[in-house]
Amino acid sequence: MPRKLAAGNWKMNGLEQDVSVIKTLAERHAQAGIDVLICPPATMISACAGHGIAVGGQDCHAAVSGAHTGDISAEMLADAGATHVITGHSERRADHGETDADIAAKSQAAYRAGLKAVICIGETLGQREAGTTLEIIDGQLAGSVPDDATAENTVIAYEPVWAIGTGKVPTLEQIGEVHAHIRQSLVARFGDGAGFTLLYGGSVKGSNAAEIFAVAEVNGALVGGASLTADDFSPIVTALEQA
Repeated sequence: MPRKLAAGNWKMNGLEQDVSVIKTLAERHAQAGIDVLICPPATMISACAGHGIAVGGQDCHAAVSGAHTGDISAEMLADAGATHVITGHSERRADHGETDADIAAKSQAAYRAGLKAVICIGETLGQREAGTTLEIIDGQLAGSVPDDATAENTVIAYEPVWAIGTGKVPTLEQIGEVHAHIRQSLVARFGDGAGFTLLYGGSVKGSNAAEIFAVAEVNGALVGGASLTADDFSPIVTALEQA
């Protein structure tokens, strides 16, 4: 069975004082029967690690080291205490021109460093309105997920681009359709694809988490803004515990 995962992506937010959020979450959910992950800025990974909540990076470079000013390798993330790294987030795809091949290379770098890759996929509003969502998902799965992906080293996060930070949420039927399609695709490709954890991301909050987690093949969430405070993220973790 896929493991349940409540993951938070802090993006470019957070200072040393915000380690208190990690500590509070650990206190509230120390006995949780699910996995809880926070991906803070790289500057905070070391400080956030070791408090009982898994910590991850938001991106990594495909190379181990080299002349890549400003970049961080998967090995550096692991050295700082990370256990996961997000690859292929739509903001990286859009703002930095990352391709599926780039994302596959970064995901393989995560495996090399012993990290679990949280690989993001999802369609834009134009693609959704054009009726090509599943075609886009198929292309991103094929191009972004390495051939050596397993349920132990990879999480798939479906994040419709048009729902991220907008307050817009797909219908439960739309979420269910895409998640079922992803599961079928993983089973067809990997055989044991039934074990992959599948996350939904896009304007998830405490008020809608329970109904989203009730959708078949939704094993958790990748949360943005609502993960920045313990009071906002904790209800989402609790909803997943109870799902």
